Amino acid sequence: MAQLEQPLAGATSGEHVGYRGPQVCSVVGITYRQLDYWARTDLLRPSLSDAKGSGSQRRYSYTDLLQLKVIKRLLDSGISLRSARRAIEFLRSAGEDLTTANLVIDEGRAVLARSGEEIIDLLKGGQGVLNIVPLAGVFSELDAAITDMGARAATAPGKGETASGPRSASGA
Repeated sequence: MAQLEQPLAGATSGEHVGYRGPQVCSVVGITYRQLDYWARTDLLRPSLSDAKGSGSQRRYSYTDLLQLKVIKRLLDSGISLRSARRAIEFLRSAGEDLTTANLVIDEGRAVLARSGEEIIDLLKGGQGVLNIVPLAGVFSELDAAITDMGARAATAPGKGETASGPRSASGA
């Protein structure tokens, strides 16, 4: 699994770790406008540091990224934002290891199913399942995106450098 929370670029050892908005958007695959809207409407507020006026930045934890990835997956599969809100509330209240669970969403509720048999039982019970989200897949996708982001950052030129090396003082 990828490192759970990475230090912010330029952070000192006493600062919080986490992910800033642009990093979150890149890893999760959403726009900054979506991220901002979801924070302002309390769908998901950053757990490490919320925006406190102009110039401040939100800081998101790995768990926040996981929840955002689940929200995106639900929306991509046609689930309404209102149903996605309910599903996320359910995940927050579950408080268990989610890496092997499946989130099953029907018309009025969300259920965690830990095995194929539990999913079959839900289907046999006449549940009109709208979506089944295998959370293990969300974890692995998130970890791969974080690893990729770290690899890109490690190979990107630093400030004052171009891809071919350091810039001269004259800028030429």
